[in-house]
Amino acid sequence: MTQSFISTKPIRVNERLIMALDVPSIEQAQALVEELDDSVIFYKVGMELFMCGDYFGFIEWLKQHNKKVFVDLKFFDVPATVGRAIAALSHKGVDLATIHGNDAIMEAAAANKGDLKVLAVTALTSLDRGDLDDLGFQCDVRELVLSRAKRALAIGCDGIVSSGLEVSMLREQLDNKLLVITPGVRPVDNREDDDQKRVVTVEDAFQNGADYIVVGRPIRDAANRKTMAETMQAQIAAQFA
Repeated sequence: MTQSFISTKPIRVNERLIMALDVPSIEQAQALVEELDDSVIFYKVGMELFMCGDYFGFIEWLKQHNKKVFVDLKFFDVPATVGRAIAALSHKGVDLATIHGNDAIMEAAAANKGDLKVLAVTALTSLDRGDLDDLGFQCDVRELVLSRAKRALAIGCDGIVSSGLEVSMLREQLDNKLLVITPGVRPVDNREDDDQKRVVTVEDAFQNGADYIVVGRPIRDAANRKTMAETMQAQIAAQFA
């Protein structure tokens, strides 16, 4: 039997599902949150919504509705700029935020995060071996993910974003020290038209050691969104029973 690395961190089970609000307007995002009601507690707000209007007003609206917030903007800039941006974000009531960059960027973010939990991106789940070759990364994907995770931990980041395919390796090498957030999770096997290339199922993500999963289109595009969210919550709860 494959070894289980199920998370032992003190996280409420119904908060381990993070819904990605990848929709083209704040109004649609609010309608989706209201539709999902209490089936989802944690939401990811990313670049698409950032360009749509009152991003921080929407974050405040989510907090007023007792939701947790993951800001996924993958801050990447001059280290001092990233540090100041993270410092400002730490006062917005946000729970998690992503950064993307080298050691100096991670150091600046870690030094300014306050109570905000900073996550370093390892390798995007939309990238496969050919894409990494195009970007000039000659090392194996797993080696790249492990290297970035080790550096994030040493520098003082709270966690990483990693495909579920690499999480068990990270748990073997780094134990339970980092928060691991796994995007690209699907309730069934990947579809041919999916732009996420390195994906896993709900069960595999948590058995491999993910603390949270990020789910977007399987819920957003479902015929009954709340039912799909409740189904996935039940799948998660079964892993922690």
